[in-house]
Amino acid sequence: MISEKIKQLRESRGMTQAEVAKKLGISRSGVNAWEMGITVPSTQYIIALSQLFNVSSDYLLNIKTTSGIDITGLSEKEVAAVLQIIECIKNRKNTQE
Repeated sequence: MISEKIKQLRESRGMTQAEVAKKLGISRSGVNAWEMGITVPSTQYIIALSQLFNVSSDYLLNIKTTSGIDITGLSEKEVAAVLQIIECIKNRKNTQE
């Protein structure tokens, strides 16, 4: 949950709720409400928090990220080969675990 992430990030940086609030231009009770899960930061504050703590907004929101591969310009045969390589690597990784 975002409340737990905010608290963990704040504490890991040795900051008080008042310090975070001052940097964001809000009240300490606003930060406390976020950490207790009473309210959720607006988009504006999610961005500000991610910049303050130097993390991504996806991290704050606990969104798992995925990677993509640009296959522009590849033939169907080349795309199929790339997909086969990916599957081979995934299968090898699963058998090693």
